[in-house]
Amino acid sequence: MPVENPSRELILERIRAGLRTPVAPHPGPRSDAVIFEPIRNPLERFQQESTANLMECTLTSDPAGAALQLGKILDSLPAGEIFLQDDPSLRRLIELTKTQRPLRWSSEGAPREASEATVSLAEALIAQTGSVLVTAECGGRGASIVAPCHIVYAHAAQLVPDLETALGNLFCSGKLVRNSFACVISGSSRTADIEKILVQGAHGPRRLAVILQTGR
Repeated sequence: MPVENPSRELILERIRAGLRTPVAPHPGPRSDAVIFEPIRNPLERFQQESTANLMECTLTSDPAGAALQLGKILDSLPAGEIFLQDDPSLRRLIELTKTQRPLRWSSEGAPREASEATVSLAEALIAQTGSVLVTAECGGRGASIVAPCHIVYAHAAQLVPDLETALGNLFCSGKLVRNSFACVISGSSRTADIEKILVQGAHGPRRLAVILQTGR
């Protein structure tokens, strides 16, 4: 009797032959497998990834140097209000800059749409991706979105190798429980259309600058 669909029968015969051949069980994933190479120098890696993310990263050794760098960034911006996370360290820092700009602290409310920049702290700096981890405590949800420039003041002790470590530390400290959100920022806001034209600042700050203090 002729076969109606020889192609179908050929495929089925190959499947039957394959099923007759015993297959060794899959070993499953290895929990100890190394996916990423260890990061030997977190600071150097963070700087490299920051550059790739179109993010500015300036090193300074002390608060005076950090204030100097902050003043330079503020001087480069158009005239307008600066929104700041209300933290004692940032109050001392902004005082050292001797800026005459109008200031709005997070304790006074959310950032206004006309804000030219936000200055905040960070929960962690992630070396593997050159990212900044912030929570609601870092000035609120709008701090990292509204102003066209976001300035982050951080310390080298906040550098962690990867996101897993950063979130683990945040969980152990209880900050993930008491904060309404956590956000990982990897460079300035950028997007591209179908013609691959890069547009910065469409969905957030077009400029992200990290002032990283290596000393006390």
